[in-house]
Amino acid sequence: DKTWMHTPEALSKHYIPYNAKFLGSTEVEQPKGTEVVRDAVRKLKFARHIKKSEGQKTPKVELQISIYGVKILDPKTKEVQHNCQLHRISFCADDKTDKRIFTFICKDSESNKHLCYVFDSEKCVKEITLTIGQAFDLAYRKFLESGGKDVETRKQIAALQKRIQELETENTELKNKVQDLENQLRITQVHASPAGSVTPKSPSTDIFDMVPFSPISPQSSTPTGNGTQPPPVPSRSTEIKRDLFGAEPFDPFSCGAGDFPPDIQSKLDEMQEGFKMGLTLEGTVFCLDPLDSRC
Repeated sequence: DKTWMHTPEALSKHYIPYNAKFLGSTEVEQPKGTEVVRDAVRKLKFARHIKKSEGQKTPKVELQISIYGVKILDPKTKEVQHNCQLHRISFCADDKTDKRIFTFICKDSESNKHLCYVFDSEKCVKEITLTIGQAFDLAYRKFLESGGKDVETRKQIAALQKRIQELETENTELKNKVQDLENQLRITQVHASPAGSVTPKSPSTDIFDMVPFSPISPQSSTPTGNGTQPPPVPSRSTEIKRDLFGAEPFDPFSCGAGDFPPDIQSKLDEMQEGFKMGLTLEGTVFCLDPLDSRC
């Protein structure tokens, strides 16, 4: 019910840029809490004061806020220094004692540690925190309307894909065993035949006087001129991409790799967990409706 500053299209189709000074980031123990960010701000301010006394200036950055996250870029080169996804941001606030300072806590995608990012802005502190809150609000809605409701379906597809891969592996192993048995049988027949015998036996026929179908070519089953059998047919263990009927195995991701990436289950679970925690903005938890029970 909050009156936001920007149109939904501005944050969903584009982004809102802001300029600020970046004091840095530091690890914190908790994903939320005023005392948590206060200690982080005090720590980074002290470190920045030391660097300033050594002649180092506080670096300027550009913040690009959208429903896809908060990007921290170099304002000149536009190189992305940090990319904080919204579902990983759990706390955002401006400092009541210093009107120039605002912070947010984000869970790092690689280390899974909670990092507190601290910024200095002369005029836009309040607007930036509200914009992050609005972006989180829109991203949460979008997640519920699209990916959030498909979590269970995509989990099932991922499980089916894993089972299909297991069956294909078993299929390949069985084909190799059958081929090995055929080779052993062929070798046994060679050793059992009388020495010097060159008269091939006529192939057996069925009730219609037809030679039974064999996947092995006629030439390979005919003895050579010196009375010995030709070398065994090499094993087709390399033909992993074919099933017993010579067809390529079914892959549910071959038609829509963009829609159903192999790691979709873990990503959706992680997004679900992040949005479920909500974003605390100046003491107000931005959590719209409970996550769909089907998720």
